[in-house]
Amino acid sequence: MKYSLLLTALLSISALTACEKKETVVVPPATVAPEASTTVVVPAPVAVPGPAGAPGATGATGDTGMQGTTGSTGSTGMPGSTGDTGATGATGSTGSTVIVVPEEKK
Repeated sequence: MKYSLLLTALLSISALTACEKKETVVVPPATVAPEASTTVVVPAPVAVPGPAGAPGATGATGDTGMQGTTGSTGSTGMPGSTGDTGATGATGSTGSTVIVVPEEKK
């Protein structure tokens, strides 16, 4: 089945490429000669720009603008509040005394 489908596809491609196309010939329409009594229209002259001229002089520098006014000073901030006093620590217990007796040397 696999080879028969492949063979059919190859035969259809070769059959389509064997067809010839007809050539299409385009014939331009015939031109009509103007009559002898026809008025001839002369086109209007076209203005063609000439070469560029020399550049103009540089303009004068403009005046300096006025300086703006200085802004006012901002208000002073509020003072911060004092922090709370910390709690007093607990009193430690009374310790016991340890006496270390040195060893006798022999």
